[in-house]
Amino acid sequence: MIVRLLCASILGRNELMSIRFAAPNTPGQAPACAPVARAMVRRAEERAANDNGNPVPSDEMLRAALRHFAEHGLGAARAAREQAEKAFFAGDRQAYDWWLGITRTLDRRLAAQTAAGHKD
Repeated sequence: MIVRLLCASILGRNELMSIRFAAPNTPGQAPACAPVARAMVRRAEERAANDNGNPVPSDEMLRAALRHFAEHGLGAARAAREQAEKAFFAGDRQAYDWWLGITRTLDRRLAAQTAAGHKD
């Protein structure tokens, strides 16, 4: 009743307007949600690929990664990995670290696999 009167006075109308509350549909958050569903949602959130909590790349590295992405599109991480491998096998540690950093910025998992294969 109060909500209807308030809306009518705000809108400058004499008509009554009803407002219906609709809670957001967040899976796993509703109180009636089964414990199994909540556990599944929690597990899915743990595997999220957005890498929360990991160190942020420097501005220079981020710019280089974005430029590299603009040039190579969705294959940019693989192209950066190939550059890192070339530098590794050429013995150029500085270039390897640079390209591995770009790979890490674009695809953390691919960079971890690459680094794991090239342990010194």
